[in-house]
Amino acid sequence: MRKVVLTGDRPTGRLHLGHYVGSLQNRIKLQNENQQYIMVADIQALTDNVERVGVVSKNIVEIVKDYLAVGLIPEQNCIFLQSCISAIAELSILFLNMVNISRLERNPTVKEEIKKKYRSGNVPAGFLCYPVSQAADILAFGSDIIPVGSDQLPMIEQTNEIARKFSRLYKKGVLKEVTPLLGTVSRLPGIDGKNKMGKSLNNAIYLSDSDDDICKKVLSMFTDPDHIKVSDPGKVDGNVVFAYMDVFFQNKEELESMKAHYKKGGLGDTVIKNILSKVLIDLISPMREKRETISDEYVLSLLSCGTSAARKVADNTLIEVKKAMGMFRL
Repeated sequence: MRKVVLTGDRPTGRLHLGHYVGSLQNRIKLQNENQQYIMVADIQALTDNVERVGVVSKNIVEIVKDYLAVGLIPEQNCIFLQSCISAIAELSILFLNMVNISRLERNPTVKEEIKKKYRSGNVPAGFLCYPVSQAADILAFGSDIIPVGSDQLPMIEQTNEIARKFSRLYKKGVLKEVTPLLGTVSRLPGIDGKNKMGKSLNNAIYLSDSDDDICKKVLSMFTDPDHIKVSDPGKVDGNVVFAYMDVFFQNKEELESMKAHYKKGGLGDTVIKNILSKVLIDLISPMREKRETISDEYVLSLLSCGTSAARKVADNTLIEVKKAMGMFRL
């Protein structure tokens, strides 16, 4: 039986290698045998970009181009715009009454993001509540599987709590719990070695980067600060270049030999970085070339069709939710 998959991204910038290994690879695999909805989450993007609406709007088309460039097939995916599905907003309001503030504040993903972005404590209500909005996204489409990174697991837990509470209070079978599907890599570090790769941290390699950009970014990667001379023994653990090689270098036997050589001494950082640059260029350049053939007009037409189809599904879910709750209907 075909499963329903829901996934998506906030249009705050182009997609990068972290997105690719964290979710996009799974989406490509899942599209052949499942009904897959891919949401451009512009409403969620506004929870911490309300003063930068232009940035969000500009990146809607760009993010869809990234989807198509990596191999997502339009005929096998329903790609839609979150802000044009009014049923999601209405479901969010209904679900907010099933979650208390202290539970939202305990969400570890939200806590971590608040610590990074709102040290002054001036947290927008929309940001604190966006796990409930995510639950509405997921439950609106009767989703079975959600491809996520490990940092998003608390959001899935929150969604399932809402589904269970709804079933307990109103009616079973209207909303169902979902299963997370983790990416091939739980966390890809940024090129600075300090954080996970992120659009806002200026430490990402993008799926649309030029060959020169890729080379420059790889050359700037954090390695072993004590590996000063080529002859010095080097550390592999915590070395960003080898973290990327673990993910993207296909010949694992050769990689283990390089690691042993590096640990012993006699293998320079530049040599390893040049190898990694070639690997990443071979991966990204076909995506970039395909991306350049996709017009804005085509993307907008695709989004329009996908949003229309998604709206019908979400509207039906909202009708069933209200009916189960015994809400007055005119």
